[in-house]
Amino acid sequence: MSQDSNRNDNKVASDIKKNKSNLKNTRDKRKRVNRIKYGIIITIAISILVALISVICLIVSVVKINSRLNKIEEGTSAKTGADEVTLVNSNANANVIPPDSNEKTNVYLTFDDGPSDNTDSILDTLARYNVKATFFLVAKDDQPSKDKIKRIASEGHSIGIHSFSHKYSEIYSSLDAFKNDVSSMVEYLEPIIGYKPKLYRFPGGSSNKVTNVDIQDCISYINSQGMKYYDWNVSSGDAVSNAYTPDELVENVMKDVLKYKTSVVLLHDANAKGATAEALPGLIEALQAANVNILPITDSTPLVQHVEAK
Repeated sequence: MSQDSNRNDNKVASDIKKNKSNLKNTRDKRKRVNRIKYGIIITIAISILVALISVICLIVSVVKINSRLNKIEEGTSAKTGADEVTLVNSNANANVIPPDSNEKTNVYLTFDDGPSDNTDSILDTLARYNVKATFFLVAKDDQPSKDKIKRIASEGHSIGIHSFSHKYSEIYSSLDAFKNDVSSMVEYLEPIIGYKPKLYRFPGGSSNKVTNVDIQDCISYINSQGMKYYDWNVSSGDAVSNAYTPDELVENVMKDVLKYKTSVVLLHDANAKGATAEALPGLIEALQAANVNILPITDSTPLVQHVEAK
């Protein structure tokens, strides 16, 4: 009886030991499985994170490339017309001041591409010298830009349309695209300035070489909207290079500005055109010393156009 009892006790002890061993093995197995699960989860999470970072980097790269392409496109487009100040219409010769004439020149300072970081500086200078100018604007969605446009209008400067998108490949892709750009800019500006703008400047000028549309069709549309378009016959050079110093910009204007009865000067109000803003005081002083009239473009301003309507 005692032997049977001992055998039973040994068997129970053996079973307990075996159960403990099995339990330990089960726990160890679960730990291994959990480690594998966690490893898989972490690997998947890292893979997803790496993929997301790669996608974000790719998007940033695409945006940067697109921005650079737009700048290159705009710069190239500007070079096709910005320095071509020889008018090709029938009124060109009539605007030239004859030698030894005492006739005073009317000068119209015009700023394309604003508003920008330089707008307030330009407006401060114009106010300091009590000079009115003309701003051909592009659309900017942020409120500070809209506030600058309101300031331009409230301080008595003339406002015209330059473009809504300022992307030459879009604006001049078709006549419908051109019309849409103009109408979009009218809808953008009118609520801000309180009236429909009547002045227009073609991106790249009416003589630009990048349009896929017959420029006469574009001119017809502008005229049909009751607008007048103005090019320029004097260039500061800031359209084609940011390398000019303020003094050089003044020299570029002054070498041509006194040739005409009506001189429309091409300047730019863009973030990269700080030299233009710096040149403005010296330019105004040089013009005043030359005894010219500095005026904003109005309905009565003689047309200065590279290409006239047929």
